[in-house]
Amino acid sequence: MNPLPLFLLSTFISLTSQSSELTLKVKSRYLNIPVSHQTERHRLTFLSKGMDTLSVEARLAPGSPDYWVFKDLSAYQGRSLRLVYDGPAEALSRVFQADTIVGQSAMYHEPNRPQFHFTTRRGWINDPNGLVWYDGEYHLYYQHNPYEREWGNMHWGHAVSRDLLHWQELGDVLYPDALGTMFSGSAVVDYDNTSGFAAKVKGQQGIQTPMVFAYTNDGAWETQCIAYSLDHGRTLHKYQGGQPVIDSHQQWQSHDTRDPRLLWYAPGSHWVMVLNERNGHSIYTSSNLRDWTYQSHVTGFWECPDLFELPVDGNPSHTLWVMYGASGTYMLGHFDGRVFTPVAGKYRYATGSIYAAQTITGTPDGRRIQIGWGRIAHPGMPFNGMMLLPTELTLRTTPDGPRLFSQPVREVQSLLHSLFTAQSDLTEQQANEHLRALPYQSGLHLQVRLSLSYATSAGLRLNGQNIVDYDLNQNTLNGQFYSPLTPGSLDLDLDIYIDRTSVEVFVDGGRYSYSLERHLTDNHDGLQFWGRETTIRNLHVDTVSSIW
Repeated sequence: MNPLPLFLLSTFISLTSQSSELTLKVKSRYLNIPVSHQTERHRLTFLSKGMDTLSVEARLAPGSPDYWVFKDLSAYQGRSLRLVYDGPAEALSRVFQADTIVGQSAMYHEPNRPQFHFTTRRGWINDPNGLVWYDGEYHLYYQHNPYEREWGNMHWGHAVSRDLLHWQELGDVLYPDALGTMFSGSAVVDYDNTSGFAAKVKGQQGIQTPMVFAYTNDGAWETQCIAYSLDHGRTLHKYQGGQPVIDSHQQWQSHDTRDPRLLWYAPGSHWVMVLNERNGHSIYTSSNLRDWTYQSHVTGFWECPDLFELPVDGNPSHTLWVMYGASGTYMLGHFDGRVFTPVAGKYRYATGSIYAAQTITGTPDGRRIQIGWGRIAHPGMPFNGMMLLPTELTLRTTPDGPRLFSQPVREVQSLLHSLFTAQSDLTEQQANEHLRALPYQSGLHLQVRLSLSYATSAGLRLNGQNIVDYDLNQNTLNGQFYSPLTPGSLDLDLDIYIDRTSVEVFVDGGRYSYSLERHLTDNHDGLQFWGRETTIRNLHVDTVSSIW
């Protein structure tokens, strides 16, 4: 337990029957906040003259906390900050400011911290938002509750990377306001300043190119708003010229109108917004990212739309557009800038923990790279949720027509260090002997081909948990229908990534993938192949370096 810091001796605490108050002069970087899940949520409000009021729900611990979270006070430096809490006064009195975060020395080295997947320092994360490349940086924004490891208080968190692997978490950039909390959205770089947001910024040379963001305000109903940044995405300014820019709940008679996805349609020289509304995805167009016109609607999707064009087999003269929703089901079709016309689908290329994936806008090499939310918990940790490995999406011809494939981006290879390669085919028993001494608490990567000799189940277990369970008779792979491209094939090619709390499996060159939560157990049997006279071919094992 942290001792009460000296600055509280000069803090004024006012108690009423309705709330407690704490006023402090901000001199440090962080406000450390104790959290207890044995108490109910109460309203915590941040008030400072000249600053927007922020009101959230928090479980301040009146006694010993389960863990600590923090608020970055950089914007309040030198100001007087008043905290109003409608919960126990003794809980508010335990909040303190400091230049370090409680637990900072152990951060990224906690026992159940994923080592090659992005997680936030503290709190809950879900949908990736605003994925965009600009001036050498990949930007990952995401749904974030900084005040506890459960969903709520939706902010936008922010992290940047130059290689899609090593992420630097920056501060939150969008906060709840009078219209509601900050739900999902997207980002583009407005190179031609169609929005008119470009401006001269003090301390910088020239006119700064705006990054423009579309997001959902979730309040009494859901509306679409925009913001912009002139400092490479570090600070977002909410548009003051008329928010929301889209309010369509009356037309749809629905609360559910959310998750705007922006893209530039070059043939028509206009912007497109794909917006989930009630029972599918709507298309809106704009010349300036501020004024939007409804064009069309495609039914059959729920939440988190994406829309992009891909060449089939890498052929730029043969392309199709892909439209998908949060579940990962997708349609293939044609798009004229206003109407998406499906020609095939719906199909599915990924299952398991993945949800609300989004692709990165403006990648410098033209790759279509996706990052998905992994709905995976981390027992005992002060954070929840994760981002799955970034994957490259491609369209490839199959006997059933073009299909979406997903494989880890090539950058992931830089994390791999060879541990073992089998020089010949192995029986299950022989393979298991080689696997017996592997370091299962560290990151592992396996490539292998399972060759069945019976149409019965075979697979791979980790400490008693089936991470691969392939039933050739039922055509199921970990409970989901899967059939090889070649009818009657007995082979299954697997590319497997094992982190501390998760497993990702890419099948047959990325034709299908799934992710699952790794069970933390007292079973220490390690990795074991199983089946009925199954042959283990091309077995290769790597360790995976930590990104931290």
